[in-house]
Amino acid sequence: MTSPGWAAIRRLFGTPDFVRLWAIGGIANTMRWVEILVASLWTWQQTHSALAVALVAMMRAVPMLLLGAAAGAIADRMDRRLVLIALQAAATAGVGAVVLLGLAGRLAVWHLMAQGFVTGMAWAAEMATRRRMAADAAEPDDLVSAIALDTMTNSTTRAAGPLLGGLLFDAIGITTAFGIAFALHGAALWLAFRIARRPQPVAAGRPEFLAGIADAARIAGATPTLRGVLIATVAMNVFAFSYTTVLPAFGEVAFGASGTLIGLLAAAEPLGALAGGVLLALRRPAPRLAAFLGGAAWFCGGMVLAALSPAYALAWLLLFAGGFGTARFGSLQAALAMVAAPPEARSRMLGLVTTAIGTSPFGVLLAGALSDGAGPRVALVAMGALACAGVALAWRWGRAGR
Repeated sequence: MTSPGWAAIRRLFGTPDFVRLWAIGGIANTMRWVEILVASLWTWQQTHSALAVALVAMMRAVPMLLLGAAAGAIADRMDRRLVLIALQAAATAGVGAVVLLGLAGRLAVWHLMAQGFVTGMAWAAEMATRRRMAADAAEPDDLVSAIALDTMTNSTTRAAGPLLGGLLFDAIGITTAFGIAFALHGAALWLAFRIARRPQPVAAGRPEFLAGIADAARIAGATPTLRGVLIATVAMNVFAFSYTTVLPAFGEVAFGASGTLIGLLAAAEPLGALAGGVLLALRRPAPRLAAFLGGAAWFCGGMVLAALSPAYALAWLLLFAGGFGTARFGSLQAALAMVAAPPEARSRMLGLVTTAIGTSPFGVLLAGALSDGAGPRVALVAMGALACAGVALAWRWGRAGR
């Protein structure tokens, strides 16, 4: 007898638009992580400053903070397909510009910061456009499976991207690595044009642009589950997930690791998240705040222990184990936001979640400054401990009023 999870996955892969949207996410996100690691390694080689590496990484997240809520409101009022096409085209052009500068021998750190900002605009709209479109393409009963599958794919890209990025950087350098990214971004853009046009009627009584954002914030403030989701999302993105910007310094200082080994270390948590995502897609757990926050706390603990590890292999295993927590966190994040919000406010609520994710630049800067001042181990331990405190706060406020 076929399990409900496998049946849902077969239905999803039998839906052409879901497959196209899933593939766009896989391609674009893999290249995003390739670009992040390659840009970080190149910047570290040029400057030997963890803060400079943090600044390059930070620019990719700034648009999420500035535009996340707006992206949700725009996605409610405009053709999401056209928004997706425009943003994917911008990301492709930004990568192409880095290739041209590299070929001309004029590439500088600030160019990577500018390209990161442009690509970050597409990232800012990812949840409210592509992921929302993928969820809409699925049957209502397959919503959790669709989100879990998409999250699992994102985990795969976060694993494959750093691995590929480290290998490419060591073998062929930044210009050729970005040239490959340019070609694949172009393939994702082609897939976006092939998505079927769907009517997207404007519901009667829908609030105006700014009023719509304010209304979504009001709904989130009045809903305990949504409060917990947003607080935990801020805590994890400011303190926990900024660990990636410290990895080039951590890998070299703590273990004398090469670019390839640093890429492998960066892939450990995503590989764990991939394994955890497979289990979630098959089991289809009901979205619950306790499971969501439990996943966050699990990763925070693994991050602290990995930072204290005396051996590269043990640090890798601890980050891999922590990935099971981020799989649960990532899968339930969007599911809880959509299930707890009224249907007409879902894109706007996902926009607020994106804004919460976009607070990561503050953590990136803090992690970089701590690493330069006290060393990468101390930075990782401190950031992990602060993330755990934030998750505890999310549990308290997310349960309030129940």
